[in-house]
Amino acid sequence: MNLKLENKPVIVMASSSGIGLGVALEFAREKANVMLFGRSKDRLETAQKLILEQTGTVVKYTIGDITNKEDIELLVQNTLDSYGYIYALFNNTGGPIAAKFNELTDEDWINAFELTLLSYIRSIRSVIPIMKKAGGGKIVNNTSISIKQAIDNLILSNTFRTGIVGLSKTLSRELAKDNILVNVVGAGKTATQRVDYLDSVRAKELGVPIEAIQEQSAKSIPLKRYGKTEEMAKLVVFLCSEANTYITGQSILVDGGMVGGY
Repeated sequence: MNLKLENKPVIVMASSSGIGLGVALEFAREKANVMLFGRSKDRLETAQKLILEQTGTVVKYTIGDITNKEDIELLVQNTLDSYGYIYALFNNTGGPIAAKFNELTDEDWINAFELTLLSYIRSIRSVIPIMKKAGGGKIVNNTSISIKQAIDNLILSNTFRTGIVGLSKTLSRELAKDNILVNVVGAGKTATQRVDYLDSVRAKELGVPIEAIQEQSAKSIPLKRYGKTEEMAKLVVFLCSEANTYITGQSILVDGGMVGGY
């Protein structure tokens, strides 16, 4: 299948590691013009070198904080200056802190909102006029299985990631006339630093080694293993490609069968 992504400008948020890096790698394999985004210059440069080594594609990066409006505006402008327009946006961010409801302050809720939901709103708002002018585009918003099944101790994520679904579904209808397709993906247990953090929190809570938590978690997944970042990346890149012309407003999990609901 020809995804027709060669020289297509794409922004990949939080792309110096984890799922973001996996998605950037997959776009680079398809010879897209990739703009990385993250807070650490060192990590972005490391990611840039890794992508070049593995794909032969040169990518660019912008340093910034996803919760900072001006940094997102700089990212969009840098992409325009580098590539002329924006074809696709992959929204992605680390998750908010793990805690129970009565452990959280107003500040915790505000920080989680700005990180998990408002950041997506700002980046989408910044690229929509550019995509409309170009005659269309693709937006994929990363979430987690919490959009289908609440996760214990992650009430902040459970709340705001389901908000992303509402945002995306509404935008998919509003932007259909402009040929802008908007979808949501949600990862299950994927081998990333975020999942390592959550497993370590659980291990500390139960007073057991993290390896015991990981083994138990893997057994609860029908495929009996954690996912790989490239498995999520392949779906994202397809949804953002020219091969996808009719899928919009959907929420798709990449979870190895972990969620039992429909």
